[in-house]
Amino acid sequence: MSPVWDAHTHWMPPEVAQHTSFYHTGWSDMNLLLKILDDAGIEKAVLLYPSSDAHLKLGGWSRLCDLYNKGIGKKIKEYPDRLLGAGILPMGRPDEMVHEIDKIQDLGLIGLSLASSHEGHYLGDDGFSPLWERAEHDNLPVFVHSQTINPIGFDRVKDPLLMPVVEYLFDITMCAGTMMMSGVFNRHKGLNVVFAHFAGVLPFLVDRFDSTYSMLRSRDMVKDLGSAPSKILKNVFVDISGVKSTSLLTMALDFFGPQHILWGSDFPAQKNPTESLEALETLDIDKEGKENIKGKNLINLMKKKGE
Repeated sequence: MSPVWDAHTHWMPPEVAQHTSFYHTGWSDMNLLLKILDDAGIEKAVLLYPSSDAHLKLGGWSRLCDLYNKGIGKKIKEYPDRLLGAGILPMGRPDEMVHEIDKIQDLGLIGLSLASSHEGHYLGDDGFSPLWERAEHDNLPVFVHSQTINPIGFDRVKDPLLMPVVEYLFDITMCAGTMMMSGVFNRHKGLNVVFAHFAGVLPFLVDRFDSTYSMLRSRDMVKDLGSAPSKILKNVFVDISGVKSTSLLTMALDFFGPQHILWGSDFPAQKNPTESLEALETLDIDKEGKENIKGKNLINLMKKKGE
C-alpha cells in the first residue's frame, strides 16, 4: 500500500501558542496529532506555521523564529519517523531571512513555511528575491500558508466568518498572482512552492486570467509574461487542505494535474482527515495519480531536498 504523507499539518510549540490570540487552545496537543495520524493511516506529516500575531506579543520576529523553529526541531527529533518540519523566517527583514535559513537547516527542518503576505507586502515583492535564489539553490520547498493577520480586504470587512473563508483565500490567490507577475516562477524554474488551499481560488480563475491577459497584451497594457498565465501557474504545487468535495478536487485536478497536488489534512482546523482521503478515492484518475497526491509528490519533493 502506498504511503500517505500529510503536507499541511499544524502543531505549535506551547511557548509560542500562549502568545497568540487564537492558537493557544488545542494547537499544541502532540498526543492528539499522533493519534489522528495513526487512526487515518498517515505515515508522516509536515508541521507548518499557520501565521499568527505571536511576533507582536513576543517582541519581534527574531524571538518568534528562535522559539518556533527550535520547538519544531525538537519535536521532529523526538518523532523522526512521523514528523517533518518547515521553519519560519523573520518577515519584513530581507537582510535577515537568508541568514535564518542556515539555522533552519541546522535544526533538521526540511523547508520553509511562509505566510502569503506580511503587512500588505506579497511574496512577489523584489525584497524576497535573495530568498528565492537561496531556496532554489538548496532545494528547499517553500510552503505558503494564507495570511491570517490582516489579510487582503480586512481593512474593509472585519467579520469572523468572512475573514477566514474569503479573505484568507484571496490573500493566497493574490500571492500566487504577484509571484507570477514579478517573474519569480519564470526566473526560478527549480523553485518548488506549495500553496495551501488550492492556492486560494486560482483554479476558478484560469480562463479569466488567460482571456484578460490576451486582451491587455493586444493593447500593450500588461508586460509580456512569456506564455499564458495558465501555463505558468499550473506548474506550482498546491495542497488540498482537508477538502472532501469531489467537485472541488476535480476542478483542481483538471488544472494542476495529479503531479502537482499534495494531500494535506489541515489539522487541527480539520480533525477528520479520513473523509478527505476517502474523497480522493472517488476521483476519476488511475491508481498512480491517487498515490502521487496522497504521498509520492511530497516524498519526491523531499528527495529533491536531499540531492
